[in-house]
Amino acid sequence: VNICLTCSHTVQHSLSQLCAVMVKHETPDRWPALLQLLNQSTKSSNSHDRQVGLLLLNKVVDSNPEPFKPHYCQLLQLFSTVLQDHNNPTALYYCILTLTAITAYTGSEEMNQMRSIIPSLIIALKHLIMADQDQASEAMEVFNELMESEVSIIVPHVADIVRFCLEVGVECLDSLRVKALSCIAFLIKLKSKTVLKQKLLNPILQAIFPVLTAVPPAGEQDPEDEEDDSGDGTDNDNPKHCAAQVRKMQTMHYDGTCLASENPYQRKGGLMCLAVLAEGCADHIRTKMLSSMLQTVCQSLSDSNQVVRSAGLFALGQFSEYLQPEVSKYCAELMPLLLGYLSSLNQAKAGHVTKAFYALENFMENLGSDIEPYLPTLMETMLSALNNTENLKIKELAVSAIGAIANAAKELLVPYFTPVIESLKGFLTTTTEEMRSLQTQSLDTLSVLARTVGKDVFSPLAAECVRLGLNLTDTIDDPDLRRCTYSLYSAVSTVSPDCLTPHLTAITTVMLLALKSNEGITEDKTFVLLDDDDDDENEEEEKDAEDFLEDETEADVHDVAGFSVENAYIDEKEDACDALGEIAFNTGHLLYSCICLVPVPALQKLLDVVLPCFLETVRTEHERQVVMGVLESMNGIIKSCKEEVFRNPSRLKEVSHVIRDVLKKKCLLLVFQAEYDAMLQEFAGEGIPLVTSSVPADQFAPFLNDLLPLIMSKAKSSCTVADRSFSVGTIGEILDALVNVSGGQRVAGRLSNRLLPVLVAGVKDSDPEVRNNSVFALGCLAQAAGPIVVSDYPMMLSVFSNLLAKESDLRVIDNLCAALCRMIMSNVDAVPLEQACSHFTPPVKLIFNITMNLYSLQTQPITKIWRFCVDYSVRMTRLCSLIENQNALAMLMKELAQHHLADFQAAVSSLPAEQQAKLSAAISAL
Repeated sequence: VNICLTCSHTVQHSLSQLCAVMVKHETPDRWPALLQLLNQSTKSSNSHDRQVGLLLLNKVVDSNPEPFKPHYCQLLQLFSTVLQDHNNPTALYYCILTLTAITAYTGSEEMNQMRSIIPSLIIALKHLIMADQDQASEAMEVFNELMESEVSIIVPHVADIVRFCLEVGVECLDSLRVKALSCIAFLIKLKSKTVLKQKLLNPILQAIFPVLTAVPPAGEQDPEDEEDDSGDGTDNDNPKHCAAQVRKMQTMHYDGTCLASENPYQRKGGLMCLAVLAEGCADHIRTKMLSSMLQTVCQSLSDSNQVVRSAGLFALGQFSEYLQPEVSKYCAELMPLLLGYLSSLNQAKAGHVTKAFYALENFMENLGSDIEPYLPTLMETMLSALNNTENLKIKELAVSAIGAIANAAKELLVPYFTPVIESLKGFLTTTTEEMRSLQTQSLDTLSVLARTVGKDVFSPLAAECVRLGLNLTDTIDDPDLRRCTYSLYSAVSTVSPDCLTPHLTAITTVMLLALKSNEGITEDKTFVLLDDDDDDENEEEEKDAEDFLEDETEADVHDVAGFSVENAYIDEKEDACDALGEIAFNTGHLLYSCICLVPVPALQKLLDVVLPCFLETVRTEHERQVVMGVLESMNGIIKSCKEEVFRNPSRLKEVSHVIRDVLKKKCLLLVFQAEYDAMLQEFAGEGIPLVTSSVPADQFAPFLNDLLPLIMSKAKSSCTVADRSFSVGTIGEILDALVNVSGGQRVAGRLSNRLLPVLVAGVKDSDPEVRNNSVFALGCLAQAAGPIVVSDYPMMLSVFSNLLAKESDLRVIDNLCAALCRMIMSNVDAVPLEQACSHFTPPVKLIFNITMNLYSLQTQPITKIWRFCVDYSVRMTRLCSLIENQNALAMLMKELAQHHLADFQAAVSSLPAEQQAKLSAAISAL
């Protein structure tokens, strides 16, 4: 390794990478020569030797940070010294990269040292920016790593970091400005109260608004105003976009003076602020400012400058996406404006039209049947664009808009179905690359039509759609196209599952290959002997290396520094998971019927292929969206196939352990982030009640004992509302599942002492959603545990009574009534029936079931039960407006009159004559 100090930079770099590979397999403590070299070189008086030493240190630590943990304190002392070496930017660069690499592994013992380094780190970054802005951009990642790993390290230095990032965000290259502004946005998201407390809000706003309103250089446009812009405002490499995201993170702070400016870019900047505020401050705007802000946006659509009009359209699209359902009330004002824009498709620029379609689609999808008055004009415009416009982008936008229209209009679109299909046919079967984007959009819209226009209308096309999908995947190798065919198969399964049955093997094979495929994944090897500058070496040597790699059967993940996956392949994997789940759900009954007909059940064949693939993907997949899709699909399969999923003896353990690992954040390769944890864990948690309902309770009990504490831990008052709601809601679903499985009562009874305090606390929660879920769970506990929890009934009834006295949320009251019904069904003697029903009005269908259950048990004087039923039915006959409820009540009374006439007549005779007549009329009408 001593050769490193005397070789050229290329050789030094390659030897450093070689050492990094070796450190993966040989810990540094067992390689004293390496540690000695690092110690000597990084402290050398020769600046070149220090550079080489820090390069080597960065490569070996970055490749395997954890074994260096015993040396972290010593390394931090070194970093503190190196960060003062402002005249050696290369040393600063490698020092900061190494600090970034160890940050996630530091503990409490290194915390004070890490905090003390921050001021020196900021100054060092300033000097690195002056020397090399590209290296500085990479080094800026240290702040994100610090915030993600241990934000408390930077809290004492928040003001200094914000001021530094604001300087960078105004003065440097775009890539560096994006990093700086993104850092501020992330910091505000994590520590908004600290930012406000230190009075940093105004300086941030004053610094970023000039970025938002800056006029682009002469002859240029902002990226979002260029012709090829997507129209959805998602250009994350654009400083203006990042500045807008910082605005979104702020508390509601809006100054409309810029909208009256004569400078069009100031007017545009104001509209960009409104657009992102719609996402970040949606609740505040919906309740207090929607009308005035919407008026401002609408006025901008008639601005003389197209840049401003485009920003207005983007803002309207954001409003339509984030301010529902309130914004839909302005349909009469907004739809004519949008239709006006679309009336001149051929004359407008494609980039501007893209934003108009963005606004229109977001607005339409939430209209529902209110779209009907505008349907003729909309469809005339869209069909005209498909048939008369030459611009492929506009055709694609029109096809997408038809999908949005279909989502809102549903069966109202039937009169236009035939011309739409005729227009799409030419796009669906094209083989030219230039029309690929239009083709995939047409497949997406075809899937939407399958789900919305009705089975009778779409079923005749179902078989042809399946053949189309199979032909396309056979002839065209494109991940986006395959993704769209998966969605099409999934949609067809909701309309005509029989059409899929002959092709299930071919369809599922393609999807499973997509899940297993490494296509689109780029491995960043830690051992690369040559720099990018040396790509002109002997081609024959490169060929030999490629042949050698092709002979390897399996890549060694330990030699891979990281993976990057093209978005198209991520989307394909995610949609494959979703489609497999829905297809299994919709065709499950067909596959199940095969069990009686063939020696090896078709269902088990499918499960034996799909489930191991799903489980392995959750364990090894890097991309969070894919894991979420897999968990959702796995839940769909368990829900559909129930006990068949667990006929393989090992599968219950495997599924339970995967759920546990996600809840514990212990997936092998998935990097957890706070903002996505809740969503990911919710997908995992939803699987627990599904498994509970699919196997005998005693069989699942050992796994449930491991999983339940992970769910209960999220019910603490210190947790977020979303976590508390998820926790008690999942507990309720688990208990509800135990009601109908073998051994469920025993298991629920054993769990009752642990669960009651959690659920009672949830009933008293300040959030109605948490209260609602807690009441539901208490009712499920009473029903599942039965007589085991009868001694707790007085306490539960007292809790319900206190809640009812002050509860205003109708959903909570509804669930409270349902919980009481479950208690009566479980043990009628423990509930004072007449007293309870003087306070509660249970749902009609549940009370019908309760009454029949009481009748079969005969645990109270039967006349008392009938009197209760008659009083209730007469009262509800007067109050209920729903025909199905009235019919249910009348059917109950007819049942009682036919089988227990004397008791029924005795109960009815005590009613007033008018009520007796109403009751007789209702029964006679059946």
